[in-house]
Amino acid sequence: MKKFLGLLIVGMLFCMSSYSQIIEPVKWKVSMQGEGNEKEIVFHAYIEDGWHLYATDIPSGGPIPTSFSFDDISNVSLKGDVTPSKRPHEEYSALFDMKLGWYNSTIDFKQTIFIENPDSFKITGYITYQACNDVTCLPPTKHEFSFGESKTPTTTAPVMTPVNLNTNSSSNLTSQKGWQPVVEELRAMSTEKLLQESSLWFIFISGFIGGLLALLTPCVWPMIPLTVSFFLKKQQSRHKAIGEAILYGLSIIIIYVGLGLLITLLFGASALNDLATNALFNILFFALLVLFAVSFFGAFDITLPASWSNKLDRKADTATGIIAIFFMAFTLVLVSFSCTGPIIGTLLVEAASWGGTLAPAVGMGGFAIALAIPFALFAMFPSLMKQLPKSGGWLNTVKVILGFLELALSLKFLSVADLAYGWHILDRETFLVLWIVIFALLGFYLLGKLNFSHDSPIKHVSVPRLFLAIISLSFSLYMIPGLWGAPLKAISAFAPPLYTQDFNLYNKEVHAAFNDYNEGLAYARQEKKPILIDFSGYGCVNCRKMEASVWTDPVVKQILENKYVLITLMVDDKEKLKKPITVTENGKSVKLTTVGEKWSFLQRHKFGANAQPYYVIINSDGEPLAAPYGYNESVAKFIDFLQKGLKAFNK
Repeated sequence: MKKFLGLLIVGMLFCMSSYSQIIEPVKWKVSMQGEGNEKEIVFHAYIEDGWHLYATDIPSGGPIPTSFSFDDISNVSLKGDVTPSKRPHEEYSALFDMKLGWYNSTIDFKQTIFIENPDSFKITGYITYQACNDVTCLPPTKHEFSFGESKTPTTTAPVMTPVNLNTNSSSNLTSQKGWQPVVEELRAMSTEKLLQESSLWFIFISGFIGGLLALLTPCVWPMIPLTVSFFLKKQQSRHKAIGEAILYGLSIIIIYVGLGLLITLLFGASALNDLATNALFNILFFALLVLFAVSFFGAFDITLPASWSNKLDRKADTATGIIAIFFMAFTLVLVSFSCTGPIIGTLLVEAASWGGTLAPAVGMGGFAIALAIPFALFAMFPSLMKQLPKSGGWLNTVKVILGFLELALSLKFLSVADLAYGWHILDRETFLVLWIVIFALLGFYLLGKLNFSHDSPIKHVSVPRLFLAIISLSFSLYMIPGLWGAPLKAISAFAPPLYTQDFNLYNKEVHAAFNDYNEGLAYARQEKKPILIDFSGYGCVNCRKMEASVWTDPVVKQILENKYVLITLMVDDKEKLKKPITVTENGKSVKLTTVGEKWSFLQRHKFGANAQPYYVIINSDGEPLAAPYGYNESVAKFIDFLQKGLKAFNK
């Protein structure tokens, strides 16, 4: 058991940590098929789970579509256009305000050609595409291919596509001051490395908090002293009773983690990842959470058939040893379902929406650990049970509080569906009004001004209820300025984006002084300031989140505007360079034709990364001053990142 838990923890930490590196989620295989002079070129794309490849017919103003260019054609004619083997999945994108199509898993594109002279023909070209997941978008990428007189295809490895330079050689570009690679320096100077913010930590902590809340429900709280007393009285040896109680707690953990793994096996990791933006599932989640909230308000109880718990109870009585303890734990899980079910359901919904193979299991692990700790703790120190508050009406109050929280959380999922379909029934101000009312009602309930039929009479307001009421009512007041455009950073992960609000008085955004790397270097050299490079993209959702929730902080804004030269480089900028630039990368010759391709090449060549957002601090010679920084909406951590760069520069 100790080995199992150790492996589980190590696996969780490994999955929650990822270092800055080149990511290649789409791999291509290009082949020529058919007999005679008329053939087909088949472009087969392998797409990793959680990623998607945009379709070929993306409207203007959207992300980069998948396109096929043919450069050198000799004794070959193209018949028709490149056609996909299946229709793309389509959804409305609130970020681009349009319906977008993309492919998951695999997709074939086909181009029919007619070879006029099979003994001497040539056709070369490249695929331009962009891959995205729910966290980041990679810059536009090129994959080159060619078919020549040997009748065998020649394809290159995927090459990431990257103001204007009057140069067309790789040596002229990479030999310029500030373009030299600093990948090894970045690795050596940081003990932290560049860790991406992982949703698994959020899921685990959410599960742990959910487990603590479940302990305070009427179905679980009274079971703690009863169960612990049973183990202590059952055996002559108190040491053995403690051991069995600990096994009882471990059994609870195994049951709930097994439930999380079962969810993954039933749906699959990629399916769970797709739930994050699937409108139908988000509507179902919304309805499910409203149902849970109504249950917690006391309209009805969600219970499993009594025959299930009775059968397990009989198994526990007839079995012996570890098996008996396991069946007792399973009985507790079923008996307490009316209270824990809504919490578990909410947790699984949240885990599914975040996606990932381990998310449900990690969430259930956090929930079960919090639930199991009291049973083992009180078995070791039974005298502590005398200090537990007695069961009573306060347990029902906890259920009602959870009902209000479930109701508020359900609106998050309705918001996703609303954005997907473009209904505009839950824009930001509407969402905020509903949350303001929900948390105000919660405050009034805690003060005894609102009662449900199954509530116990309140003769006076206790100190804990008073403080909880103050927190709830204060939170309602905090959200009111959001109706006029205040950013409300505390709930930015839940509320609809600010651009969905009709009336907005907020205008404190931060804008980069330069969008050209060389110009920014020259200015920093003149002003003797450090440089913050912001590798971004027009289609990068998390870049916008960082700009809205972190850069607008007064301290961050002051540092960026006064202490640094801020350079924003858009890796998906489709503006054409004055002259194409030919560079050598991974042993291949690559032609850079757009501004975005140039900045993407800079990020890969100099810093060894290709995901956005990506922030790096350098001096005017291009030397790094601090470890790079990725997507993390912690203002304190970003300020610390900026201060480290200033400290190193001042030395």
